[in-house]
Amino acid sequence: MIAQSAAINDLGDRIIKVNHAGEHGAINIYSGQIFMARLTARGMVSQLTEFRSHEQRHRAIFGAELQRRGRPHCRSYWLCGFGGLVLGLITGLFGAHAIAATTLAVESVVLRHLEQQLVVLQGNDPAAITAISAIVSEEQQHHDHSASHVQEGTFWPKVLVPIVSASTEAVIWLGMRL
Repeated sequence: MIAQSAAINDLGDRIIKVNHAGEHGAINIYSGQIFMARLTARGMVSQLTEFRSHEQRHRAIFGAELQRRGRPHCRSYWLCGFGGLVLGLITGLFGAHAIAATTLAVESVVLRHLEQQLVVLQGNDPAAITAISAIVSEEQQHHDHSASHVQEGTFWPKVLVPIVSASTEAVIWLGMRL
């Protein structure tokens, strides 16, 4: 029983670390998109800025929980930041539809993982559940807003959603193993 409890605590620590790194990546995606959207999709800049502020708050929530647990950030933290910035700059360059498709893809993966995390940690790590639960509604808002701007069957969703979804899954997988 003690070994099982320690394994759940270790899992909670790893989940919080990966979520913290993922929020850092999301901040950088939005930063890159905001930079490029000033040229390609000016009408999206205020919304992207608002979404980035949500992600900054999410990162702070997970950062505070890591600090409370006495854990360092994930080894994938800087990879997420750099990869997020590159993704944001590239997709921002292609304009509003590429930005929306990217957010839709990332948030679909993130929401699925958050739901799985809440189930796995239920009854075992209340602090992790509180931290995760604190961000779900805003992540859902980002998803839903982007989904309303994505035109199914058009070029960017066809190209970006599978690539960005697979990349997001790969970064989460890697982060859980580092």
